[in-house]
Amino acid sequence: MKLYTASLALALLSSSLSSALPPKEHKERVHEQKLSDQDHEKEGEHNNDYDHDAFLGQKEARDFDQLTPEESKEKLGIIVDKIDRNHDGVVTEDELQHWIQYVQKKYVIEDTDRMWKEHKLDDAGLSWESYRKNTYGYEYDPEEAEDFSEMVNRDTRKFKQADENGDGYLSKEEFASFLHPEEHEHMKDIVVLETMEDIDKDKDGKISLDEYIADIYNEEDDDDDDDDDDEEDSDKDGVPDWVESEKDQFKNFRDKNMDGYLNLEEVRAWVIPEDYDNSKEETKHLFRESDVDRDGVLTKQEILDKYDIFVGSQATDFGDALTRHDEF
Repeated sequence: MKLYTASLALALLSSSLSSALPPKEHKERVHEQKLSDQDHEKEGEHNNDYDHDAFLGQKEARDFDQLTPEESKEKLGIIVDKIDRNHDGVVTEDELQHWIQYVQKKYVIEDTDRMWKEHKLDDAGLSWESYRKNTYGYEYDPEEAEDFSEMVNRDTRKFKQADENGDGYLSKEEFASFLHPEEHEHMKDIVVLETMEDIDKDKDGKISLDEYIADIYNEEDDDDDDDDDDEEDSDKDGVPDWVESEKDQFKNFRDKNMDGYLNLEEVRAWVIPEDYDNSKEETKHLFRESDVDRDGVLTKQEILDKYDIFVGSQATDFGDALTRHDEF
């Protein structure tokens, strides 16, 4: 019974994960500041929905999609006052970037708060045993439930890495790094290793081109949708153009030593890029679009005049942002 329960749970988990990813969607492995699930560009044009998510947060941007332009502008004005940290009447690039980073981190904080409440805590924090029981069940037996063994082993390794003071318990801050390792420097080796393990199917310690493509493109799933493909988006074999582009990326950029494989350091450079800051680039984009007099700062009026770029017809509830007085 225990094995059946574990297998059923794993099947449900696998089903939910696979259903979340459309068969022909480009699977993203890069762990960078995630400002939006929206495409940055659509048909060669900048996607305003991306800007809305980056500026408001994804949940707020969707929750308040029905506001009128007048309501949007009113609420946007309140947000501008919050962004103007020194209250000098203008928004600088630093202030706007700080706000975008705050919005991005807010999800991590809220997710940690929610998950923290779901666990039984000791005075010292969250123990591995308590986490394991709550996550995998009190009846979990690693010898019986083989389907779970890999996940348990990975969680065990990640738990130990997150436990910075080595006391066997996770504080709330350490738990945040356990849940969102890509956001914490001391956890990034785990992110790289798990990516390697996921893609390296033959377990030879490196990723071949075939393994790399197989991770982001399932040809069998794609065959089911051939009738819906546009000829301009696929080559003569029906393979999406972006797959060929990814092959070029692998050969010409990711495989730095040109040996035909990605090693751990090459995987790190791929999934945790160090030379690109989304929040900085988004800030520069918003300034280019809004700073009409090109004086290097944004007045409230300049932002309101371009409200469609910042919030469109969906302002923010700024539910939390308006009613709370959290420091950011």
